[in-house]
Amino acid sequence: DTEQVHADFSSMNTALSVISNLSLIRCAQQQINVIEGAILKQTSLSPEFINLSSIDGIGNTLALTIMLETGTIKRFDSPGNFSSYCRCVKGARYSNGKKKGATNQKNGNRYLAWAFTEAANFAIRYNPTVKKYYQRKLAKTNKVVAIKTVAHKLARACYHVLKDNVPFDEHKAFA
Repeated sequence: DTEQVHADFSSMNTALSVISNLSLIRCAQQQINVIEGAILKQTSLSPEFINLSSIDGIGNTLALTIMLETGTIKRFDSPGNFSSYCRCVKGARYSNGKKKGATNQKNGNRYLAWAFTEAANFAIRYNPTVKKYYQRKLAKTNKVVAIKTVAHKLARACYHVLKDNVPFDEHKAFA
């Protein structure tokens, strides 16, 4: 490693700086692995974690994020309320059929918004049913809206998975 860095950089000081930074990155990665392992040990046996992990696009990190950021699912009366909290739907006020403004754009949980957008991207990549749904939406609108639509579907699916304590069924969500 060290010889390769010295070969890549002509300046001795730059090479030393790169070696130092690589050492810090390795140390930080070791600590991250220890912390992730401890968290996974504590939560991996919970039914919520197992059921969330059954959703295509949601791995260990996203399942933990969704589970821990959501808290108890009983605080949400409907999938729509949960989706709104996850910033997966637009907030708008209408009066007499006219739009009066976009409200609450930054209300909700930004970490859940990130998690469901990431899950949507992974689900589109690895699940043919979700990809087909995404391509159908993409034909009608732009990429951001199509991804957000998939994220909304995943948020609604997560609501039912957490509320009913059942594994994910893609045919219910994307059929």
